Amino acid sequence: MTQSKESRDKNNQRKLPMMPIRDMVIFPHMMTPFVVGRESSVRALEEALNGDRKIFLATQHDARMDEPSAEDIYPVGTIGNIVQSVKMPDGNIKVLVEGLERARAVEMNDSDGFFVVTVTTTPKTEFEITPQIENLVQRVTSLFEQYVKLQQSLNYETMIAAVRTDEPAKLADTIAANLQLEIAEKQMILDVFDPAERLNMISEVLDVEIEKLNMDRSVQSRVKRQMERAQKEYYLNEKIKAIQKELGRGEKSEFDELKKKIESAGMPKDVFDKAIQELKKLEAMPPMSAESTVSRNYLDWLLAVPWKKKSKETRSIDHAEKVLDEDHYGLEKIKERILEFLAVRQLVKNPKGSILCFVGPPGVGKTSLGMSIAKATGRKFVRMSLGGVRDEAEIRGHRRTYIGALPGQIIQSMKKAGTKNPVFMLDEIDKMASDFRGDPASALLEVLDPEQNTSFQDHYLDVEYDLSQVLFVATANVLHTIPGPLQDRMEILRLHGYTEVEKLEIAKQYLVKKQIEGTGLSEKNISFTDDAIREVIRSYTREAGVRNLERELGNICRKVARRVVKNGVKHKDAVTGENVSEFLGVAKFRDSAVHEKNEVGLVNGLAWTEVGGSILQTEVQVLDGKGKLTTTGQLGDVMQESAQAALSYIRSRAQHLGLPRDFYRNLDIHIHVPEGAIPKDGPSAGITLATALASALAKVPVRRDIAMTGEITLRGKVLPIGGLKEKLLAAHRAGIFEAILPADNQKDLADLPEILKSAMKLNFVDSMDEVLKLALESPLPELKEETPEVLAAVASPVAKEQRPHQ
Repeated sequence: MTQSKESRDKNNQRKLPMMPIRDMVIFPHMMTPFVVGRESSVRALEEALNGDRKIFLATQHDARMDEPSAEDIYPVGTIGNIVQSVKMPDGNIKVLVEGLERARAVEMNDSDGFFVVTVTTTPKTEFEITPQIENLVQRVTSLFEQYVKLQQSLNYETMIAAVRTDEPAKLADTIAANLQLEIAEKQMILDVFDPAERLNMISEVLDVEIEKLNMDRSVQSRVKRQMERAQKEYYLNEKIKAIQKELGRGEKSEFDELKKKIESAGMPKDVFDKAIQELKKLEAMPPMSAESTVSRNYLDWLLAVPWKKKSKETRSIDHAEKVLDEDHYGLEKIKERILEFLAVRQLVKNPKGSILCFVGPPGVGKTSLGMSIAKATGRKFVRMSLGGVRDEAEIRGHRRTYIGALPGQIIQSMKKAGTKNPVFMLDEIDKMASDFRGDPASALLEVLDPEQNTSFQDHYLDVEYDLSQVLFVATANVLHTIPGPLQDRMEILRLHGYTEVEKLEIAKQYLVKKQIEGTGLSEKNISFTDDAIREVIRSYTREAGVRNLERELGNICRKVARRVVKNGVKHKDAVTGENVSEFLGVAKFRDSAVHEKNEVGLVNGLAWTEVGGSILQTEVQVLDGKGKLTTTGQLGDVMQESAQAALSYIRSRAQHLGLPRDFYRNLDIHIHVPEGAIPKDGPSAGITLATALASALAKVPVRRDIAMTGEITLRGKVLPIGGLKEKLLAAHRAGIFEAILPADNQKDLADLPEILKSAMKLNFVDSMDEVLKLALESPLPELKEETPEVLAAVASPVAKEQRPHQ
């Protein structure tokens, strides 16, 4: 077809040869090179070259089609001018085309082996540049600059130079041609003839593309950092391997060593399998990763816990008895139980672990007894203080999912012991608490149950651990704060307070030597007489144990040490009963029973406390009034009820006390227990209160050299009480050597020290009448038998009028 064959009419239509192109969209104002190879495209190219070198370039839908039909080609394309064509040796033609303007194909014919199309173009008119268009141009230019900076495949200087134009249409086409878009997206831009609309579309496309590029850059940066770290780790690991190889350790020496340790640890099969599995996971992990640290720590803990190592146990009863006697004075019952345990160990090959619980006031030697047991049996000794523990994880540990997780104190202590059969002391087991983090006492149920502790499971190790060969020894001051199920799992052994004689022997054999050595003195510098120690016990300490006694002896030694430093090493002080006050000052306690005379309404009661027994003096005062009973001294509910019961008993026995039956109507009774800042409670003060009431109402003094304890009923029966040994020790310390006790407590005599039984007169009673006979200074009026006739006569109105008042 020649130029003469082309026709152009008044509607901007013209006929041109058309070349379908693949994988690209050609925009106006762009110079685009491409290679022509299809026969139909070569004929269209030749037709254009024979004419005015104009050709219509349109993109086909599917680039895989070699012979597309009219329906397979986009109708909107670009009229191009063939700038250059070069025939290549393989028969293809390389063409350089300049886009002139966009056009739409309105008719497409296939003749002479190529497409001839009738296209229509937009009339060329002056495009008005409004402020809105200027703003749009600036925005698109700015966005394209950002896009070019992010898109590494485009040259920044070249692209910026290409978009320096005052024509909005040319700017839009230039930018569209250089965007890295899909063919369909570029074709959509080419389809828009209006420059303003085209700029808006490009602006939206640039916004999306910039967001994508920013995201890609962020991802690439993160990936690059990870790759750099991985490369660094790889380099360092290779370097470590090379160093280890030079040292002759081999590449896998660390893992091989771990495997050998696991094989020689003596783990049970399930624990061994888990350890090997964990080791394989560790080998597959990068050494510098957080997971490998967690896995390595877990393996270290599995290997640190003793699985088969045991202490060689000393089962000699004679040796154990010697050790216990050397370390502790007295405590015969406790020593007997320990020797029984050792005897069973000799007869039974694998006995179940014992759980002992020493209960007693502070300072009686509970903790040191545990150490002596370990020494006597040749076992390791570990101690875990439970005072204030309120988190279950302290016992069972945390699961490995938590950062910084560790096993519980049980497993940690076993690691510290290094053997699977230590003496394990659970100190202050009565001081545990519970809150939202769990109840540690409940966690101990499994630990202290011989039927369950063969498979104790720590949360961190997550494998079963055998605690059955551990000798658990718990200590407590009181039992009521220990949950019942936990008490049920332990054998309770009570350590009562010491007598004055026992304290004297303990001081002479242990405490004095310890304090002399602790202060740097020697026996050439200081000496203690028995009277001096006795005076310290009586006047400066009032306790069940010996802790304060040791403290006061240390105080004396320090003062002597100062004199030695001042006067020279030859200085010596002899501490006697007469000069103790020179070292310790004024006596802190006085013998309350010795100084006082027999008084009306004043009775020596006996009380039990967490630190031993004590004297509880009870006072009653009778006043004119209207029958009101007042109790003071911080008495608890039970003790106030005991006071009511005592008063009811006194009212029921009024006739035998020489009192009118309605004596209480015109009297107020005030009961007071001194040391009012200290709370007091319990039923064992019943006979004490009743005796004080009887004394005050009958005006008969109570003996000052007698003490009493016992619960009272409304019928005057005396019921048994607890803490008998502690109470009698308190009376003995206070210089009271006679006591009134419930008859049902006679069975407890076996637990009393011989010195108490020989030094004190113990009166066991069944009724309140017996108590009054023993406690009051002078006897009450003769008791009369109350027959029903007498009771009826007393209760009648006539009898009331005729009854004489005393």
